[in-house]
Amino acid sequence: MNQKHKNSVRISRSRRVRAKISGNAERPRLVIFRSNKHVSVQLIDDQRGVTIAHTSSKKVAAGKTKTEKSVAVGAEIAKAAKAAGITSAVFDRRGYRYHGRVKAVAESAREGGLAM
Repeated sequence: MNQKHKNSVRISRSRRVRAKISGNAERPRLVIFRSNKHVSVQLIDDQRGVTIAHTSSKKVAAGKTKTEKSVAVGAEIAKAAKAAGITSAVFDRRGYRYHGRVKAVAESAREGGLAM
């Protein structure tokens, strides 16, 4: 499977998942974006169309491997959610498999007190 086809399949999977989930003020959508080097997450209130909190592995320079950076990002977004008064979120993995860095972010956010 070439990269172009692989990416288009992920995008169509993302659209299919996105049609079914939505975030609100009490339970925002936790969106993950994964690049080759970094990972970034946002808490989004879809009803108002605003980003409540955001963090990325560029800000959190802890760890040497990409997975260690993802764990730090998950803990940081959970801390930002607590500061905003949010205790639960809807997890939007954007078509990525729940494996590796995506799983590390989600589990770290749960350990930080964010229910998903």
